[in-house]
Amino acid sequence: MLWQSAPNRLRPYPFAMKLSLPTEVILSHLCSTLGHLHLDWNPQPGACLEWEGQTYLVLERKHCYSLRSGRYQLHKIALYVQAFDAPTEGSLVGDRWMIGDTTCLYNARSELLRCAINPNGPCDRCTHYQAIRSQTN
Repeated sequence: MLWQSAPNRLRPYPFAMKLSLPTEVILSHLCSTLGHLHLDWNPQPGACLEWEGQTYLVLERKHCYSLRSGRYQLHKIALYVQAFDAPTEGSLVGDRWMIGDTTCLYNARSELLRCAINPNGPCDRCTHYQAIRSQTN
């Protein structure tokens, strides 16, 4: 939590006191609202969100502001999501999770997209697999 100093005590910044933000969850391909909820975390694109027993992948996040007392204040967050089944294969490369077989030349090296040829997978039965050639100087 962020703090500002005051004489003989610490008190949180006003914007840090609001722990939950009103969030609208929107199914992106239908542009239909799944519902509204209050989140105590700030989901980034690529994050997974559980909603009524279904897992959704956050594709986009938009902030909606309102003008109050001559100042713009964050009113709500809109999350554009799509239904998501957790991938069965994945690799941790550096500090990022990447889905699919990262030893394949066609792998997108992304947490959102497996590859251009076979985006739905699985990688273990793909006929287009090509191992990455190591470059030597």
